Amino acid sequence: MNRRQSLKLIAGAAGAVLTGGLTGSRTAFAQAASGPFKLPPLGYAFSALEPHIDAMTMEIHHDRHHAAYVNNANQLAARWPELGTMPIETILSDLSKVPESVRTGVRNNVGGDWNHTFFWELMTPGGAKEPSGDLKAAIDKAFGSTNAMADKVNAAGGGRFGSGWAWLVVGKDKKLDVISTANQDTPLELGAKAVLGVDVWEHAYYLKYQNRRADYLKAWWNTVNWDKAAANFKKAMA
Repeated sequence: MNRRQSLKLIAGAAGAVLTGGLTGSRTAFAQAASGPFKLPPLGYAFSALEPHIDAMTMEIHHDRHHAAYVNNANQLAARWPELGTMPIETILSDLSKVPESVRTGVRNNVGGDWNHTFFWELMTPGGAKEPSGDLKAAIDKAFGSTNAMADKVNAAGGGRFGSGWAWLVVGKDKKLDVISTANQDTPLELGAKAVLGVDVWEHAYYLKYQNRRADYLKAWWNTVNWDKAAANFKKAMA
């Protein structure tokens, strides 16, 4: 899915919401997405992250964009059955082992599924305002403060040309770092393990923030589930 297709999907899905048609669309996606990949539930109401992320954006993002990646991943699994039996992290960590005929599709759509599942779990309404414990200590050691780390993630997300993600990761050296990936590429292919990540595709923010990606990135920190980030950090350091 390229940037132009993404914007068309935003416009089409927004129209469906305004005309009451999104519920039907959600059912259609659920029926089409039969196979090993499943669209995970969001885990909270579409409006739960307001005013930072609006309900319509969350509904379109989850029920349309993420569902499309799941649907496409299942179509790829029909062409390459091993896709449905291998751990997703194993596949995305070494895409050279994926048959060339489906490799780009796997990168884009299985990557999109993994990225978005990670993203939904990393946000929560009314969570802690900053990290604590081992994660806080590691952030302070690597960046000086949580605010300095957030500034670096925001710079990575703001500097990503086109679509992609900004990540706080644990690298191969077991140290925290900030990276950016294009499109639906994941940190896994780089040998890094994600602690937190923010989606900077336009569909993640355009309905509320239009072209103001910097404003979206600043507001997004109010939604972070620091308990989940701490769990991600612990797993990455194990």
